[in-house]
Amino acid sequence: MTVFDLVELEKKVADLQEESSKEGFWNDPKTAGGIMQEIEGGRETVAFWSNLQGEIESLEEMAALAESEDDESLEREVELGVIEIEKKFLKNEFQIYMSGKYDSANAIMTIRAGAGGVDAQDWAEMLLRMYLRYAERKGYKTQMIQDSRGEEAGIKSATFNISGKYVYGYLKHEAGVHRLVRLSPFNADNLRQTSFASVEVLPEIVDNSEVEIKDEEIRIDTYRSSGAGGQHVNKTDSAVRITHIPTGIVVACQNERSQMQNKEEAMNMLRSKLYTLKREEEEKHKMELRGEHKSAEWGNQIRSYVLHPYKMVKDHRTKLETANAEGVLDGDIDDFIEERLRG
Repeated sequence: MTVFDLVELEKKVADLQEESSKEGFWNDPKTAGGIMQEIEGGRETVAFWSNLQGEIESLEEMAALAESEDDESLEREVELGVIEIEKKFLKNEFQIYMSGKYDSANAIMTIRAGAGGVDAQDWAEMLLRMYLRYAERKGYKTQMIQDSRGEEAGIKSATFNISGKYVYGYLKHEAGVHRLVRLSPFNADNLRQTSFASVEVLPEIVDNSEVEIKDEEIRIDTYRSSGAGGQHVNKTDSAVRITHIPTGIVVACQNERSQMQNKEEAMNMLRSKLYTLKREEEEKHKMELRGEHKSAEWGNQIRSYVLHPYKMVKDHRTKLETANAEGVLDGDIDDFIEERLRG
């Protein structure tokens, strides 16, 4: 668990404001828009917690006065003030856990079917629906970037963008393997089936200076989109696949209408993947220096969703569980997200 530093956040907002005043700032509208969104979010966060601190200090003074004068009406006013402050704190509580560099950023989420054949592909699509419903509940915007349908049912993989305040901060701990246990609807004998799907969550990084990508390090291929999208998508080579040669990372985007837009989205994904890879390597090096070992094997699921012989969703990291599996699969995952943030 980490807690943000309000003074440091104020400094960061000031630095971003200075950057936004430089000549040519709006030459790259998407990067500029991302920075302005970060400035706005930072300002709101600083204003809220600064004002709350002021209200607490005023309430402390009022409480001292009520005690010294034995004023019951003033004491009641203090009690009501405490209740209001508690409400405000609980509404914004999870911002105090958002100290990561990109916690306030949008997120790029990828869901991939794992072991389990058609059942796994169907499970991957169920997870996709779960996160899209979660985003809808929270008022976030979503945009599909790339999807690959299964031959019989479900999806092999899907990548989509989720935009809103602190989206990455809330969803980053959803990354990992998700396990489903149910009676298979694709098995003639309706046997119990265990399926797996993996979830990857990346911060959307639109700042070109954050990760340097040289032209000679990438290979760009164009192809015709295979997904739904009408005549335009199917008749032009608008889809873009980018390979980062040094790392072998491959990203693709096919859901925008123009090749230029698809290339821009693919480059954002590549930038995010390279940043995350760099961060993981730094963390691995730190653990090696401390003599620690952390396993990241496919079988280490973070959460299990059981629909048979009983109904239960259990997070294996926090041990939180619920019998309301239908609600969870309909996007009601706040309890799991918030419990992980508290931990």
